[in-house]
Amino acid sequence: MFAAIALLGTTLLTGCRQEDSTPAPEVSVEAAPFAAGTISEMIHVDGVLSPQAQAAIQPKFTAPVDHFDVQRGDHVRSGQLLLTLENQDLAAAAQENQGALATAQANYETAMESSVPEEFTRSRLELKQAEADYNLNESIVNAREKLFHEGAIPGRDLDTAKTALLQAKATLDLAKAHYQALEATTHKAAIEAVKGELASAKGKYLGAQAQLTFSEIRSPIDGYVTDRPLFDGETAQAGSPVITVMDTSVLIAKLHLAQAQALQLKIGSPGEITTPGSDAKYPGKVVLISPALDAGSSTIEVWFRVENSKQELKAGTPVHVSLTGRTVDNATLIPKMALQTAPDGTHFVMIIDAKNTAQKRPVTVGIVSDDEAQLLSGLRPEDKVISSGSYALDAGTPVKIGAATTDATDGDKQ
Repeated sequence: MFAAIALLGTTLLTGCRQEDSTPAPEVSVEAAPFAAGTISEMIHVDGVLSPQAQAAIQPKFTAPVDHFDVQRGDHVRSGQLLLTLENQDLAAAAQENQGALATAQANYETAMESSVPEEFTRSRLELKQAEADYNLNESIVNAREKLFHEGAIPGRDLDTAKTALLQAKATLDLAKAHYQALEATTHKAAIEAVKGELASAKGKYLGAQAQLTFSEIRSPIDGYVTDRPLFDGETAQAGSPVITVMDTSVLIAKLHLAQAQALQLKIGSPGEITTPGSDAKYPGKVVLISPALDAGSSTIEVWFRVENSKQELKAGTPVHVSLTGRTVDNATLIPKMALQTAPDGTHFVMIIDAKNTAQKRPVTVGIVSDDEAQLLSGLRPEDKVISSGSYALDAGTPVKIGAATTDATDGDKQ
């Protein structure tokens, strides 16, 4: 009996040793060689599309709407008439001021061509006449003084001549003063007076004409009518938008990025956007990078411009933006799916050693794009990196290069 038990124990021990000596099965994996190439860091951020230009047009005064010339959704050009407010009173005021302007213009031309020059000419002639009278009386006094000294005339005749000379001198002085006053002030003041009247009339007319023009509301930009809250006959309030026009031929996604990300960008940096529920991608570029941090969020505002000539995108749409950040040339690259992350946050890859077994190799990673990863250190040129099938693969597992058997779980390895 003891011999039977011993024989049974020997048989069991021999079976266990045979099972332990069975080699582990090989796992099929895919391997990728090192590659040198260019890699760019992708920056992903969400934003909302805004129009390149927008005008919420407000009337300058309160008045009922006479009629609209456009509907919501219409495409309009800069300067196109959008609506007209009731303006009969303004038209009458403009016409009245136009008449006053015509009267002031006529008065100005009359003053310049007749009244002022005529008065100035008359004063100049009076001065010449006074000068002639004075010269005549002066010559008479000189002649009579000679005759008086010769005893040919009595003294009273000389006194009479001197009196007439004094009167002529007074008349000359008055004529000269009047002429100089006209020349220095009166003539100039008269011209300035009629000029002032003309300028005042012109200003009143232009003001009335401007008020009339303000009743015709025109578009300041090219674009589409996106809002029109009123109907014909309703009262438009001053300071409240009556129509909104957006230029959506170009849209801007205003993004807020961390400083480290924004520093990787420059004006013209390329990228693309996607919209919810669509696989379409729309290319664009960075057109503005704020020179200062936002005080509230410590982020930097970046504007991403997208052409929208076909009007496929709508203002206000939330979008996902992918920007091309810093770029490294001649970088050491491996497929992104080969890269794995340890619980402590470090990175590693699985390689195939000389015995065709999988081994874990810690690596230092640089830029990681959608498809590739840049390796900074950790591998040797002869290493073969397992690109697919390495997830949950234990170190020392025999492997063979072929179609990977664990592709279904590789997407969860990071």
